[in-house]
Amino acid sequence: MAGKVRRPGLVRAKPGSRVADVLAMAGGALPGVDLTTLNLARPVTDGEQILVGVSGAPQPSGTQPGSPTTPGTATGEPVNLNTATLAQLESLPGVGPVLAQRILDWRTEHGRFTSVDELQEVTGVGTKKFESLKPHVHV
Repeated sequence: MAGKVRRPGLVRAKPGSRVADVLAMAGGALPGVDLTTLNLARPVTDGEQILVGVSGAPQPSGTQPGSPTTPGTATGEPVNLNTATLAQLESLPGVGPVLAQRILDWRTEHGRFTSVDELQEVTGVGTKKFESLKPHVHV
């Protein structure tokens, strides 16, 4: 949880938790924060960062993966492999939750991607998948 919440930081939530649950675990939003941009009923994804009341910041927490306000293929904006959330990676064509997590795990183990070509080192990304992802990602 980040942004205008009472206790920003890491929140450990049970599988199936929703944005509203995680927000409550962070002590709730600060007074006067507009929560209408968040879908409080949306299930959260492991590793996701939820931004509350931060103007101009990407808000994948208020949308479903691939929706117009999520960076990715729906907006035509490429996804940065070094900063992408699990939800943003899942918005890429042919990337489901397992492959998205493998990409995050690779990044955790090896550090920042220095080239898009390194995506081929991730288990499950062969030549065909890499060629389909290449136009949609950057470092």
